[in-house]
Amino acid sequence: MITSRTTARSRTAVTAVLLTALVLLVVAALAGITVGARVLSPAETVAGLLGHDGVAATVIWELRLPRTLLGLLVGVALGVAGVLAQAVTRNPLADPGLLGISAGGAVAVVAGSVFLGLGAGTPRVLLALAGAALATAAVYLFASRSPEGLTPVNMTLAGMAMTAFLGAGVSATVLLSASTMDQYRFWVVGALNLPDTAVLLPALVPAVVGGVLAVVVSGSLNALALGDDTAAALGVPVVRTRLLAGVAVVLLSGTAVALAGPIAFVGLVIPHVARALVGTDVRRVLALSAVLGPLLLVTADVVGRLVARPAEVQVGVVTALLGTPFFIWLTRRAKERGR
Repeated sequence: MITSRTTARSRTAVTAVLLTALVLLVVAALAGITVGARVLSPAETVAGLLGHDGVAATVIWELRLPRTLLGLLVGVALGVAGVLAQAVTRNPLADPGLLGISAGGAVAVVAGSVFLGLGAGTPRVLLALAGAALATAAVYLFASRSPEGLTPVNMTLAGMAMTAFLGAGVSATVLLSASTMDQYRFWVVGALNLPDTAVLLPALVPAVVGGVLAVVVSGSLNALALGDDTAAALGVPVVRTRLLAGVAVVLLSGTAVALAGPIAFVGLVIPHVARALVGTDVRRVLALSAVLGPLLLVTADVVGRLVARPAEVQVGVVTALLGTPFFIWLTRRAKERGR
């Protein structure tokens, strides 16, 4: 009886947290529509949404609403990818940005655009996915060849080295073409100004597939947290679970890069916040991260519009400023636990 009451209370608490996060997400989305170089009043916002106010309608439907929707999609992808990356590697420092996955997608898109002219639509999505997959494989290979083996610290160091190397490759490639530099100078730091709407529809396919895979493997990842041997004893297909989770991370991260560039730290911060609120059950963390990810990204985008008006700070810069202190704290805590 006590156990059932405790479980019921736990479910009620989780539901309350999810509902609160959803309400905050709605507020952030409304702010994304109304706040910018020109702040729209509630009346102007309603009139613009209904198409009654020409200026407000243009600002909302052509600029702010697509940007906000993009932030929602990319935020979900990064939040879920971060949960999967940390769960499958048992690495609290895992993040698509820190592990070099996002940088791999970015350098593939930029190189494909400069040398092959494949910077739009479906080719851009395919390039981002291919680059993310190759970077993931490279980081895993380099980290596993370390004398200490595939430890969280080694994976993080290998990922950071890969990110630095690929970032230099992106910069060198972009400098070869003035037009490409103008097109990608904001995108390479992470932005929600979608330069090519033709990329949106093909990007939805890998995003949906990645989300479905995340749901499928979420239950098995709980057992995987106990160790491979224990998970196998419980009947969990360890290799298949890791493979499917890895594919999901690549699909979600590649989609995010194709749409908004390499935005770092969202996948690092959000899973930790979610675990602090709902516990360690991967299914609950996954559900909450799918809400907190877009909440953080849309909020960061709104902040970026306000701090330098009438200009703006790109969302990737804002998330980096927010995430860097959190990363330093996590690194210090990981070192203290390893002593």
